Amino acid sequence: MTTVLECIDAGTTYLEKRGVEDARRNMQLLVAHHMKCTRMQLYLRFDEPLGEEVLAPLRTDLKKRGERVPLQHLLGSVAFHKHDFKIDARALIPRPETEELVEWLIANVQPAPATVLDLGSGSGVIGLSLAAAWPQAQVTLADISPQALSLAQENATALGMERVRFCETSLFSQISDRFDLIVANLPYVPETDRATLTPEVLHDPALALFSGNDGLDLIRVFCQQAKHFLTPGGRIAMEIGHDQAEATSALLREGGLDEVRVLNDISGIARFPLAKLPHSPNADAAGVTP
Repeated sequence: MTTVLECIDAGTTYLEKRGVEDARRNMQLLVAHHMKCTRMQLYLRFDEPLGEEVLAPLRTDLKKRGERVPLQHLLGSVAFHKHDFKIDARALIPRPETEELVEWLIANVQPAPATVLDLGSGSGVIGLSLAAAWPQAQVTLADISPQALSLAQENATALGMERVRFCETSLFSQISDRFDLIVANLPYVPETDRATLTPEVLHDPALALFSGNDGLDLIRVFCQQAKHFLTPGGRIAMEIGHDQAEATSALLREGGLDEVRVLNDISGIARFPLAKLPHSPNADAAGVTP
């Protein structure tokens, strides 16, 4: 019979031939998934023979991964800021940079905002992570895609987040409230980059990826409208493409926001624009520590 180690070795070779990056880790995670154990636990089970009840579904998933179906879709979940979220083709696979933004907000927004809008929420990883960190906040998850919202609702149920609200909307079209914090991870990939994307990325919904020839179509509209949906002193936090910081900063200022700055991600790329609606004298809204 095939042992765990033999299976990993053979699967790694198969994936390497099909251009899958980090093929061995991919194979280890697939084997661990079907053995219902952690990747680290595999090291103690290398000599264990695998029965057909494991090998048969594993072969199916290995073939799909070789066809460049994303690993996260095959595993059915992704770890994101202290929680595991269900993920599938209904929404964008969360990027590591997005987790950086969430961690920065949780560490630096003081006091916690009373109202939060996660605009372009997708699977809900941003809004639900913030709701878990700020239990007193009223968090609204909004997306144009009913499929993405259904996935976010499933994640909210799994996490016990009954107080979270959901809104199907194109940007602010169905939003009437004002918020202390709006987080927006909107589509920002230029249509002209479509041919350069990996097969895995192209499994994400196109609606969640592309935004005009320069990737800024939705960001332009967002920056024009956002001030009307912020409380006085309210904040905006965004995630953008690697070369969009200067343009987005200008759009935020043109939209009537101030204290505009862009934080770098862990790779040193200007990735996260921040901005504030000017504070009226008597407003009481959340602030961000320097």
